[in-house]
Amino acid sequence: MSRTPPPARAEFAAFLPVQTRWADNDEYGHMNNATYYAIFDNVISLWQMRQGIEIRGPGAIRFVVVENGCIYFREVGFPDALEAGLRLAKIGTSSYRIEVALFREGEDEAATLGFFQNVLTDEKGRPRPIPDDLRDVLGRLSP
Repeated sequence: MSRTPPPARAEFAAFLPVQTRWADNDEYGHMNNATYYAIFDNVISLWQMRQGIEIRGPGAIRFVVVENGCIYFREVGFPDALEAGLRLAKIGTSSYRIEVALFREGEDEAATLGFFQNVLTDEKGRPRPIPDDLRDVLGRLSP
């Protein structure tokens, strides 16, 4: 089985800085696996908010994560300064796949690649089509 190669910085459309913390390291001296997912979730949420997508409150858009994963290429941990790159990998009628790569500051090759498959749902939890205005905002992540 061939391994997925690490993506390059140029393959991502938006970037947010991430500072690792002492508490992020585990007993082995590298960042704990659960911390990667917390960073991915935080970065995606911040990007959405900065694009004007409401993620909290009565007007919030309700995306449900139906699948996620992470590929690790090299270790990172405190005190690494990271940059999270975001890209839209695929968009369908009611779902999209967003990918987040973590790069050490100044490096061109990703240390990790995470993904989330999200489905837009109505108030009853059923899938609904992504409206054109939201589709346009998500499209900003197309490299």
